[in-house]
Amino acid sequence: MKEPLPQFWSFNRIRDASSIESEDLIWRGPFSWIGYEEINELPPLPSISGVYLFTFENDNGYLTRLVGVTNSMRRRFRQHTREFFKGSYTVLNVESAKKGIREEVWHGWGYARGHQGQFRDNEEEIMEAVKKELTAYRLFITEIPDRRIRERLEAAITINAYNSKEPWADLIDAGMALRKRTTYEMPINVKNICPYNIHGLPEVIEI
Repeated sequence: MKEPLPQFWSFNRIRDASSIESEDLIWRGPFSWIGYEEINELPPLPSISGVYLFTFENDNGYLTRLVGVTNSMRRRFRQHTREFFKGSYTVLNVESAKKGIREEVWHGWGYARGHQGQFRDNEEEIMEAVKKELTAYRLFITEIPDRRIRERLEAAITINAYNSKEPWADLIDAGMALRKRTTYEMPINVKNICPYNIHGLPEVIEI
C-alpha cells in the first residue's frame, strides 16, 4: 500500500512525474438505448457503474455526442429518457449529427424552461425528433467502480472535445458541469481500449 500523501501535498509535474500511474480501460459497445433494442438489433445496456458515451454512427466510426457518469447505467438512462420526452434536453437532427453537424430541432436546458409555450406548440415535431435521436444512439460504456475516477475521466474526455477543432466536437453541449482533477490529486494516464473508432475518445488521456 502506498504511503498517504502529505496533508498539504499538491502535484508537481517535475517532482512527481515518475509517480504517475497508468490504467487501461476497456470500452464495451455499441449498446442500444433502453427500449429500442428490437429496432436496433443491439444488445441491452448492462446495469454497471461507470462512464458512458452517447455516439452517432457514421462511415468513419462513431461521433461522440455526450459523456456521462453513473452508479447504474440502466437507471440513469431511464432518467435521460424522461428528460428527453419532457423537452429538458437539446434535440438534434440525426442525419446532420451523423455528419458531425450540429443542427438543433429543440434547444433544452435553461432555454426550455423559459419557453414552455414554444415547446407545446411544436411538441409533436420535437417528440418525433427525440424518438429518432434515441433510436440512432449507439452507447459505449466502461466500468469504473470509483466515483471520483469516473468524474475525472468524464471531465477529461469532455474538455478534450471542447478543445478540439474537429467539426464533430460541436455535437457536445457546452457548459456541462465537470469535476476535473484538482492539484491535490495524482494524475492517471488512461489508455482507452475499444475495437471501434470513436471520435472524441482519445487513445490515451491524462485524468
